[in-house]
Amino acid sequence: MAQTKTPASKSSRFATEGNSGNTQLEKFFTDSLKDIYWAEKHLLKALPKMQKAATTEELQSAIEEHIAQTEQHATRLEQVFEILGKKAQAKKCDAMEGLIKEGETAVEETEDGSMTRDVAIIVAAQKVEHYEIATYGGLAQIATTMGQDEIAQILSQTLEEEKQTDRDLTEIAENNINWEAEQEGEEEE
Repeated sequence: MAQTKTPASKSSRFATEGNSGNTQLEKFFTDSLKDIYWAEKHLLKALPKMQKAATTEELQSAIEEHIAQTEQHATRLEQVFEILGKKAQAKKCDAMEGLIKEGETAVEETEDGSMTRDVAIIVAAQKVEHYEIATYGGLAQIATTMGQDEIAQILSQTLEEEKQTDRDLTEIAENNINWEAEQEGEEEE
């Protein structure tokens, strides 16, 4: 039981002592916010390409919804920077750059108009979602630790939306697309 009290008392200490943004954790937190802000901004450039490449209207529609959601996520991050008294600033996110490139490659390597392409887009999109889920989950917890409850709430809202998008993509894949892609393989043999 003593271990669960320690983090809570540290959280209270951070909240009451008034952070100046100079601790190692606060610097890490700010850098991580810059990283995910870059990721969201670049995802806004990549998603329309994925939407255009998608075969089914269901996947195209899901990506369109995610574009609007991603715009909200970037706006929320700008709010977080404002709460911290900092200018919203992006720092290149190597992970997101790699995930976007991997998604582009998946599109290039699959046949236009095929269900296999939609499977590839869904898998690529879910990799992005899992990265975002890990990032927002970690950042929300750090914000809580630092006594930044408003920021934690904002980040947690985005986290829940990312989780829902992942579930939605799974549902789309399981409804028809994966099965239809499997049938494409049989036709060619």
